[in-house]
Amino acid sequence: MKNIETLTKEALQLLRNLIETPSFSSEEDQTALLIENWFNQNQIPFQRENNNVWAFNKYFDENKPTLLLNSHHDTVRPNQAYTNDPFKAIEKDGKLYGLGSNDAGGCLVSLLATFVHFYENQNLSHNIVIVASAEEESSGKNGLNSVLKHLPELDCAIVGEPTLMQLAVAEKGLLVLDVKVKGTASHAAHQNDDNSLYKSIPVMEWFKNYKFDKISDVLGPVKMTVTQINAGKQHNVVPSECDLVVDIRVTDCYTNAEILEVVKANVNAEVTPRSMHLNASSIPVEHGLVQAGIALGRTTYGSPTLSDQSVLSCQSLKLGPGETLRSHSADEFIFVNEIEEGVDLYIKILTGFFKL
Repeated sequence: MKNIETLTKEALQLLRNLIETPSFSSEEDQTALLIENWFNQNQIPFQRENNNVWAFNKYFDENKPTLLLNSHHDTVRPNQAYTNDPFKAIEKDGKLYGLGSNDAGGCLVSLLATFVHFYENQNLSHNIVIVASAEEESSGKNGLNSVLKHLPELDCAIVGEPTLMQLAVAEKGLLVLDVKVKGTASHAAHQNDDNSLYKSIPVMEWFKNYKFDKISDVLGPVKMTVTQINAGKQHNVVPSECDLVVDIRVTDCYTNAEILEVVKANVNAEVTPRSMHLNASSIPVEHGLVQAGIALGRTTYGSPTLSDQSVLSCQSLKLGPGETLRSHSADEFIFVNEIEEGVDLYIKILTGFFKL
């Protein structure tokens, strides 16, 4: 079995290769090949569908519960403020620069190294399945959600996203609503008591002021924000419709369906959700994964950002090297020692969880 130092060096080289291989959401075919090569080099059988690649531990036992390890290999497109070549892995002052280095290449290669470490262990309390998934950044239909039907029932999961290796025990969900306020079109010179723009004002005020009763201990209150408004085509015509877009960050106290029900009961408008599956997620602090991390000095918190946790129905922990504030930033980077720490802590946390 490879030692941790060797696994870490190989993980860093894989990360360099991933950085230098463009993998925008839905265009990850070449990075999927790199991940296939990783499994082949470690003599591990794998499966692939679209650009998702997954594998099971060698001594998979259907009588044991299954732990999912997951992170993604797609990236957003580089923003215009980059000064480095986003597709060149540059190492400088202990940092590894490049698109996807922090979000979430560092997490993915650290989890892959961790999976290899445990792959041949016959004494695990859980099976392990690792999924290197696609289309996370776009919440696409061919991402992790499309793989779940091929997997056994999942007992729990670690989703690799940059958390500075602290324990994100809850994550807000996302509900985006298209809200159409209807009125009556007319000439602006005429009296019109059914102006869709004026009717939209109390609707926006409701979204601004409404407070949901339940407040999450970890994530706080549900947050609703009107982010777009569109109405009218010329100065002398009262529009018949005013369209709003509302961004709602949902906590673990509510499902998206419950939030939608409250909105529809209170808003005098047509309300259409863009999707319903990006629910909030959480894991109890008492869970073995969390306790194994706490025993190593890790702290717990709630994450406001969305990840592939939203498509899982099992309890899941967000955990990974890197820092979320660097994600999607110009000249994105991750510290090399964060990868080293990530592999080390993932292995130690799972060793504690498996009670090895």
